[in-house]
Amino acid sequence: MRMTAQNVALVAGFFFLSLAAFTQGVLPMMEPQSRTTRVTAVVRTDLGELKWTHAVATDYTPIERRGRETYIREGCWYCHSQYIRPVTGETRRWGPVTQAGEYAYDLPHLFSTRRIGPDLSRIGLQYSDEWHLAHFWDPRMIAPDSIMPRFARLFDSPSEKVRIVIDEAGQRSLERTSVTQRIFEFSMARIPKAQLLLTPNAEGLLFVGELGKYPIIHTPNREFTGDAVKLVVVTDEIRALIAYLQKLGTNRGKWRDLFEPQLFEVSQVSMTKSDEWTAYGKEEYMRRCAGCHGATGDGNGPAATFMSKARPRDFTRGVFKFRDTPSNSLPTDGDLLRTVTRGVRGTAMPSWHMLSEKTRLAIIQYVKYELAVDHSDSKKPFVHFEEDRPQPAIRIGDPPAPSKEIVTRGAAIWDRAKCWECHGRSGQGDGEKAAGLKDDGKFPIPPANLTAGQFKSGPLVRDIFRTISTGLSGTPMPSYADSFNEEERWALSYYVLSLSAFLDPLTQKPLPMSAEDKAALSDIDLRAASSEKAYRPRTLGVAEDSNFGGNAWAKRRGFDRVAIPAADARASATSTER
Repeated sequence: MRMTAQNVALVAGFFFLSLAAFTQGVLPMMEPQSRTTRVTAVVRTDLGELKWTHAVATDYTPIERRGRETYIREGCWYCHSQYIRPVTGETRRWGPVTQAGEYAYDLPHLFSTRRIGPDLSRIGLQYSDEWHLAHFWDPRMIAPDSIMPRFARLFDSPSEKVRIVIDEAGQRSLERTSVTQRIFEFSMARIPKAQLLLTPNAEGLLFVGELGKYPIIHTPNREFTGDAVKLVVVTDEIRALIAYLQKLGTNRGKWRDLFEPQLFEVSQVSMTKSDEWTAYGKEEYMRRCAGCHGATGDGNGPAATFMSKARPRDFTRGVFKFRDTPSNSLPTDGDLLRTVTRGVRGTAMPSWHMLSEKTRLAIIQYVKYELAVDHSDSKKPFVHFEEDRPQPAIRIGDPPAPSKEIVTRGAAIWDRAKCWECHGRSGQGDGEKAAGLKDDGKFPIPPANLTAGQFKSGPLVRDIFRTISTGLSGTPMPSYADSFNEEERWALSYYVLSLSAFLDPLTQKPLPMSAEDKAALSDIDLRAASSEKAYRPRTLGVAEDSNFGGNAWAKRRGFDRVAIPAADARASATSTER
């Protein structure tokens, strides 16, 4: 064969294709590292602290495995990698370096290298299920610049629209047709628990997340004024795909609670109002935020119909949940910057830490002066941040050292404050008053499941203290600043954190750890502040760094430093360092 350029390219192409298949398909199965189940993970202890420990990865559940099959079939791995490389840019963007044990149950491996889309190694619990539903239906709803294809075929979406009708009880419902009869149960119209509140977006798209209930069209703020809607119905297949994505990265436990963006704090920040910055903020808002919050900031963006459990914030009300300022006060620029940077865990609001600080501040300025405006009087709009000013921030000092005594005292305060009426006796969000709670927009708002450990205001004890002290404006969560003194509020904060102690962040099931290891991790003198210094449970024996693949490489070069900040870490290093 003549050595022409065409032949050389053909041989080289075949060689590199074979090499890729060997290194990414065959070699991982031959290497002992690929068969280990050992990882390091972050756990919450009985005292509410976060510590790294050696753990064992768990296999996929049947629904997660079905979702993985769909992920492969639909070609998601063509564009998305699942491997965090041990370099600084990777760990700052995605999270801790990949460890071999995370792939113990992956066959085939889905490392990939193209990254046309973001890496998905740590996608689990980064977004809510509702965000994923909207994203799969139409990625452009969430990100207008996205090149990801739509996966509408994974939903049940009848082609014909369904008329809105008034039922016998005077409620707005859906017309009973052959299509709606297989989705809803019309015989349950008079049973409150069997009613399903559904809110179309402004264009009439209506997502149905549950089957077999009676449909009630719920538009308390005139979210939709038309007479027919386009149905988008959840399916077992899309549920499985999302379950698979939520699993990715959760074998590393609560690592996200120690991820740098989740620890972002602001002492004081402000930006002078200017038309130029407001215009730039509008451009970025429309690009990144309008899909959920709406072009006018009313919380009814195109994707909002998918978000029945946590509706996007309606900025026009001038009410903001997460603040250092007292109850019912406007937030400071620092408060808003913290929320935009961290995101709101357990909801569709992601962390925007990868945007430059100036971009985040510009978006905040646009929200403050153009969207947080009451237009009920068209002749004289009320601009909340011009007519009012944030009150001085409350003082949040250093937290007291955690102890069994402070957690026990917090449990008593939990009972006195009747937190269980909404959050339930065990903190699972199933209290006797939970079903009837509504936010300021008259939408149902379920109490937080505190055992999940996804705290909207932040993962540290000072974040819980802030929420207890200021309340969450626009929600039924009140301020307890006048009900309990500072010491009592710290105790209650530690108890709230302890409700998610030694629980799997995805399933809320108890972690398979011995009482001895739990006691050791809950020891305030035990230090385990980073992955490299993770506590080694006696039941697992001693593991060599080589079992962690890229993690050992990262350790030698000073990467993978997802660590507890000194102010909140007093306790946390391996059993050999005690």
